[in-house]
Amino acid sequence: MTTLSAKRRVLFVTSNFPRWPGDSTTPFVLHLAQDLIKIGWEVDVLAPHAPGTKKNEIINGVSVERFQYLWPEILQTVCYQGGALINLRKNKGNLFKLPALVAFELLNIYLKLKKGHYDLLHSHWILPQGFTGVLATKVQPIPHLITVHGGDVFALKGKVLNTFKQFSLSHCNAITVNSSATQTAVQELCPDLKHLHKIPMGVEITNNQENSHQLALKAQYKKNAGPLLIFVGRLVDEKGVEDFIRAIGLVKTKLPELSALIIGQGQDREAFERLTKSLNLDQIITFTGWIDPEKIQDYLSIADIFIGPSRISESGWKEAQGLTFLEAMAANTPVIATRTGGITDFIIDGETGLLVKERCPEEIAVAIEKIILQPDLMGKLQENAYLKVIHEYSREISANNFSNLYGKLLL
Repeated sequence: MTTLSAKRRVLFVTSNFPRWPGDSTTPFVLHLAQDLIKIGWEVDVLAPHAPGTKKNEIINGVSVERFQYLWPEILQTVCYQGGALINLRKNKGNLFKLPALVAFELLNIYLKLKKGHYDLLHSHWILPQGFTGVLATKVQPIPHLITVHGGDVFALKGKVLNTFKQFSLSHCNAITVNSSATQTAVQELCPDLKHLHKIPMGVEITNNQENSHQLALKAQYKKNAGPLLIFVGRLVDEKGVEDFIRAIGLVKTKLPELSALIIGQGQDREAFERLTKSLNLDQIITFTGWIDPEKIQDYLSIADIFIGPSRISESGWKEAQGLTFLEAMAANTPVIATRTGGITDFIIDGETGLLVKERCPEEIAVAIEKIILQPDLMGKLQENAYLKVIHEYSREISANNFSNLYGKLLL
């Protein structure tokens, strides 16, 4: 870990950030800021404003400033609510709002750098933050780091967008990626990059002691001694929720005491609820809706299996890292996942989890039975997965790796 003789100031710029305390929007960016502050860095965050959010506030010790890019504020619909990619796909009108977002983001980065005496700029996502960050640091020269989180390189494609991405990646001081899959995509886009580093985002490691909230959740959701399956994530097609639902339909006769939770919100929730009813699974599957991120670990801890059947979408999106998978592993919950994106960095089939084909509920059903009916296998997966997370994917490890990189950039 880099030892800091004096606090150095870092400006995070991001288009996705918790809109208020407890919001589930990209909490990993907030967590990284918190963890860097703990080890001696001073971190401020600049993010777009959204209807109902404060322009300035402190969240968990992190100073956040949100810039308005359209008036009245209700017009600001490009970011949040699933992210810019989903919002652009849902409403093409958001495309006409992008220039305003980019222009006001650039202006506000410039003003922050001019007044704030920052030592380093850290842009989260290539577009627009990486691009606006490059332009701003041309005028206010400080080291500039771009973190590629995945969706920005997998799904934002086309000649014009690729040109902007290549320009941004080629004119910053360093780049980090969160997985091997993201690294490959970045190298295909810009083959000659010299300052590319793989630093996964980390998850919190808890002691996994059963608490009163977990006991209450078990009483509420578990049927007798039957297994409880869980999905956590955005309720959209690419997360494979349909495959989760159909797999439960395939195993319900062999596991009559089975119950399942689908945790999260998203544009396709109503369609998934209709599918659940059409398959007569509404007495087995419960849609909980949004859950406070601080309580998700308790839900993961009471589950017998976490299932993440992510798919590659038509736009090219894939699971870049899969933090919820890692959170399940940290909760000692066996994981079933698809062979896609960055998931295979940490899910080793038969060792730290079970891997299945995309869009294949039949394979998911077989994997469910395998884990439930083979206690030795379940125990092996739990132990190996937990050790993998604590040794390679903790928040502390991630923050220390970023801190070390910051230190090198400031030499």
